[in-house]
Amino acid sequence: MTNGVKHMKWWGWGVEGIGFHHEDKPNFAPFVLDKVGLDLSHAPDKPPSFDEIEVPASRLSDELKSTLVDLLGEKFVVTEDLDRIVHTFGKSVRDLIRMRRNQLKRIPDAVLYPADEDQVRAIVDAIVAADAVLIPFGGGSNIVGSLEPRAWEDRIVVSVDLGRMNRVVEIDDEAGLARIQAGALGPALEEQLNRRGWTMGHFPDSFTHSTLGGWIATRSSGMQSDEYGDIADITRGVRVVQPGRTLVLRPLPSTSTGPSVREMILGSEGRLGIITEATVQVHRLPDERVILAYFFPDWPTGLKAMAAVSKSEAEVIVARCSDDRETAFSFSTQKKQKGVKKYVTEAVFKVLERRGWDLSKLCMSFIGFEGSKEHVKRNKELVKQIVQAHGGMVVGKGPGVLYDQKKFDTPYLRDFLLDRGAAADVSETSAPYSKLQGLYDNTIAAAENAMAEVDCRGYIMCHLSHNYHSGACLYFTFAIADMSDDVLAKYDHVKRAIQQSFIDNDGTLSHHHGVGREHAPWMSQDISPAGEQMIRDLIQAVDPGDNLNPGVIVHDGKPGITVMSADHVDERDTSA
Repeated sequence: MTNGVKHMKWWGWGVEGIGFHHEDKPNFAPFVLDKVGLDLSHAPDKPPSFDEIEVPASRLSDELKSTLVDLLGEKFVVTEDLDRIVHTFGKSVRDLIRMRRNQLKRIPDAVLYPADEDQVRAIVDAIVAADAVLIPFGGGSNIVGSLEPRAWEDRIVVSVDLGRMNRVVEIDDEAGLARIQAGALGPALEEQLNRRGWTMGHFPDSFTHSTLGGWIATRSSGMQSDEYGDIADITRGVRVVQPGRTLVLRPLPSTSTGPSVREMILGSEGRLGIITEATVQVHRLPDERVILAYFFPDWPTGLKAMAAVSKSEAEVIVARCSDDRETAFSFSTQKKQKGVKKYVTEAVFKVLERRGWDLSKLCMSFIGFEGSKEHVKRNKELVKQIVQAHGGMVVGKGPGVLYDQKKFDTPYLRDFLLDRGAAADVSETSAPYSKLQGLYDNTIAAAENAMAEVDCRGYIMCHLSHNYHSGACLYFTFAIADMSDDVLAKYDHVKRAIQQSFIDNDGTLSHHHGVGREHAPWMSQDISPAGEQMIRDLIQAVDPGDNLNPGVIVHDGKPGITVMSADHVDERDTSA
């Protein structure tokens, strides 16, 4: 904790003392050995101690430091090594591997902690006047390279951490709107709202370690977006500090005032300024909330059922379906069952076998409901009818309760696998329902072919979530069993194959993780060269000096091509 602002551990996800453990999950080690070839009985590697990390010296000039100290106070202009390292990377597998391997090229020269919008405005003007680089920082959970300075950057780089700006400022009870400072982390934000009977309803996987400003800057989606919408739907008004000015968008329900400036800020990743505050939609806490589990005989059936739910009268907060690969993985992470629970599970599987189901193709779904008791009851019945019409089976609350309890724990698995010799990451996309099956089939094939080409054992799995009228998100998780010197090159090869498959099969390159540097090489393929040029022109108009988080969203890299500048290789520009 620095100046009252909490950060994740520098070498991995979350906080010290919390992690994924497999000793109480008897099926997990055999599953990993079978699918990826990792023997979990071997002692894991330990992350390096911070003393082993070679931290590049700060380049902050005395002149600029004096200016910043005058603006913020000496306590809030931090040049200590640990703070600078924490603010260098996000939490992608590439970030964590390079951190563990002491591969640091360019890190921020200082970390600034403003207390309010006036201080943010003063920082932006001072940084632009000094022709330095400014990178906004929320919770540090980004996995697409939105936080890292360019490797060849020779200007002073500062990270602006908004962690002190974490309050719910006011709630408009009549409108159902809340003004919230951009640095508020998910748990703090919800706690403040809940005390007054409200919820924002936005719960991404990174909820415990991400901020409102970060959600807006990356166009985040939450687990309950089927009901509440994604952050683009939730955000109504916003304040953004730009060089020499402050953009103010009032929280209007709808407008017809030209191209949407609000949409320009959503997903801007710091390139159009620093988001200091947003006014968001909030909802009264529901009387009842329940997550139920369902089984489907195979993945194509599950996809069709999810599409049917989305087009029905049923109102759900989440409708998620895992493919057989992810379902098998989920079963492997269950704790040993005893007594009645064991016999109930065995009885369910016997019923399915009698129905003629191939249990190796079994797909598990989670669908959630909330509202009044009558509302929940009606919608549970509507979904039950759809599930049964598609040959599915209602399982009940047990697995749903477990899903709810563990929904924010998944990122810890990445550290667990890194300690044991595997690189695991995620890629997500969205496409029309008519394209989802082909996109899924071709992406699985592309990833497995890429793994074979780099001679790596690996595994890829998927779930559908975030349903819309016309389509849904497919969320892929993949891992390769490799921790050799060239693991990042092998990882890149697999990641590129997945991202290119998204584009080739009518999907988008990212549904809710943003663009950063990881996905920027595909922007012209995704939105057309004309669309990419419009983004370049917009950024140039707002930030002609290229001082605001340069290199993210659009850059000159191409998929699989090394980009050289000032005799330095930017690893981000060579990758997915």
